[in-house]
Formats: sequence, C-alpha cells, structure tokens
Amino acid sequence: MLTGNQARKVAIVGYNRIPFAKQNTAYVNAGNKDMMIAALNGLIKKYSLSGKLLGEVAGGAVIKHSWEINLMRQCVLSTSLDPKTPACDIEQACNTGIESAVYIANKIALGQLECGIAGGVDSTSNVPLVLNEHIRNILLSVRRSKSSFDRIKKLFGIKLKDFTPIAPMNIEPGTGLSMGGHTEYTAKYYKISREEQDAFSLSSHQKMAAAVDRGFFDDMITPYNGLTIDNNLRRDTSLEKLAKLRPAFDKENGSLTAGNSSPLTDGASCILLASEEWAKQHNLPVLAYITHAEIAAIEYVENKQNLLLSSIYAAPRILQKAGMKLQDFDFYEIHEAFAAQVLATLKIWKSPEFTKEFGLDENLGAIDRSKLNVNGSSLAAGHPFAATGGRILATMAKLLHEKGSGKGFISVCAAGGQGMTVILEK
Repeated sequence: MLTGNQARKVAIVGYNRIPFAKQNTAYVNAGNKDMMIAALNGLIKKYSLSGKLLGEVAGGAVIKHSWEINLMRQCVLSTSLDPKTPACDIEQACNTGIESAVYIANKIALGQLECGIAGGVDSTSNVPLVLNEHIRNILLSVRRSKSSFDRIKKLFGIKLKDFTPIAPMNIEPGTGLSMGGHTEYTAKYYKISREEQDAFSLSSHQKMAAAVDRGFFDDMITPYNGLTIDNNLRRDTSLEKLAKLRPAFDKENGSLTAGNSSPLTDGASCILLASEEWAKQHNLPVLAYITHAEIAAIEYVENKQNLLLSSIYAAPRILQKAGMKLQDFDFYEIHEAFAAQVLATLKIWKSPEFTKEFGLDENLGAIDRSKLNVNGSSLAAGHPFAATGGRILATMAKLLHEKGSGKGFISVCAAGGQGMTVILEK
C-alpha cells in the first residue's frame, strides 16, 4: 500500500462483453456463470492473459440463484487465468459494474494491485424461483422435527397452491412500485412528454445502428450463442411505430412504453484496469484514466418521482472535487434506464427552480446534446443490470482513445435511489 499521499493513476486498458440479448431470446438457457465466463474468456484471449496471475477480479449479478455464492471466483476458476487469481462479488443494483470498477481502481491507486478485472452479469431469463413462505416454514419445521410422526403430520399442512413458484420482482420494497412505476411519476412531475421520450429513444437506436455500421463495436464484443451484436437494436423503428405502443406501467395515463424504456436483458461485460507501469510492461495502450468517482443516494419513498435521480446530488459533488464544470466534457454517457429519466436529469441540471427543490445552491446548466450517448445506450443495447456499467465505461474509454484526448462524464442510476458519476480522462 502507498505510504504517501500521492495516489497512482488508474488506466482502463481493455474491455470485452458478449452481445446483450433481450429476455427469453438467445440466452434463455444461459446462466450468470455461463455468460460471465464467456465475457472473461473473450477478454483473456484479446489481451493474452491466459495463465497470468492478476491482482483481483470483482463483479457480480443483481439476480442470483442461491447456489451462486462466490460467483466471480467460480467464473475465474473456469477460465485460463492463473487459478491463484482472487475474486469477489459486489452487488449494488444497476451500479454493480461501475462500482466494481471503482473498487478495483481504488486498490490500484493505493498500490495494493497492479491490475484487475471489473465485471458484471445478469440473466432475466434464467431467474431463481422460490417457494412461498407458507411451504418454506413448513419444510423448515419438518427439518427440525424429532420424530417421523411429527414430520408427516406437518407435511399434511402443505396445500397444492403452495407449489406455485414465486419469481423475483422488480419492485422497490418501500413503495411497492417498479422502476417504471416510479419513472411514470418522474415523467409527470417534470413534465416530460411522450413525444420527447419517443424521440429520444429513436435517436438511441439510430445512433447505435450507425456505430455498428462504422465498426465501433467490432473489437468490443465477443460473439456468443449465435449473436454478434445486441438483439434489442431496432433499425426499423420510427416515431410512428413508437407512437402506436401502449403505456406499459400506467395503463390509463402513462407515457412510458416498451419502446422508450430499456427492456429486461441478459448479458455480461468486463473491463481490464491497470497501473501505468503494468500497462507499459504488457504493451497495452492506456485508453483512458479513471480520475474521479462519486456515489450518491436520494429519498424516493415520499418523493416517488426521484427514484432514479440521485445523480442530481452526485454530479455537483464530483465536479467540485474535479474543479470542472458540467460543460467541460467532450462526451457524456448517461445510462438510459428510461428516456424520461435521462430527460428529467437534463432538465433539472439546467433549471434553477428544480435545483432549489433538491436543496442545491447552483444549477449545473445545459450540456451539448450532440455529445450525449453518441453511440446509443441502454434503450438500444438493452440493460442487463450488473453488466451495464462495464459497457458504458468501455464505450467512454474507447471514445476518448479514438479522439486521443479529452474528458468524459458518466452517470448511472440504480434501484434503491442510488447512482454513480465517474469522470474519465485521456
């Protein structure tokens, strides 16, 4: 560990992911471990890491089976990395991939590691199914029973309906609302129209299609299970088609649809982080440096419209620490959980009135929208919860590397009213 006050610079030197697949399509029979191993194997092959002992691998999944304890370590042991490479699981909802990267980056900055991998994976197709509480309590009671007669007696308390499985639900325990349900409040409160949302979603698909056509993703994705690119991308969508979709959450008065919301998705991603010295020793270019990161949380039980808006707090904090303004960046990557959530964030940043509602003294101002999500984002690519952070970090690192210089601002929102902002520099 460093003994002085000077932290080392942390570089993103590599990336890989598998194509993201819409729920119940190409990866319906693939689990978290299968997909994460595929993403790691692609990274290992691309950067000649086979047999190498790395500092640590960190990552995780939001939706896990009970047997997926120590998931990342089990994934590492199924690759050609030196089996002495340690690993740990991290989970923070949609922040998982980006929080894992910050975890590894901090260890590199402190001199604890020379290199490491951060990743994330989620399957919304291959989900755990659990028994209801009634049958679970009976079975546990049977397990504690001392006699066969007592066990049989308790087993007769099981009813046929008890065998109906319960799938994980994407709801906030404090409110009983889904992310989409909360974002309907967001759209209404901040007056984000259906037309604005559909136009933003269309733009995401168009920008991603253009990026695919110019080969931007060619070195970033390892084909898997017959896919070579994210299968949620809709080249043929249009404002007319989007306008025909029915509201998905508020059936009567809603503006959020399947077209302007990110879909349930399967996928995995990972990035390779290193010190400058390690990168030089292994002849790997520094794509970008992670220079600042900030996490924030927000109250959303009483203020239901603010579930996915914690970046309103994270952004000014990180900018103050970095000595920058929101307008100082060459590229912006804002996770597109919903078009309405991105548009509300942009609206609040430039509004003195809304800024005051959050107890902040100064609004951040508007950004140049032509620099935002220039290759499309989650609305087009899909959103496998824990894998999104790695995809966004990799995209920003490549953009800065292609440009040869510059700064990038990243914002990722998450369930539980949390979110992270990160600054990359080249």
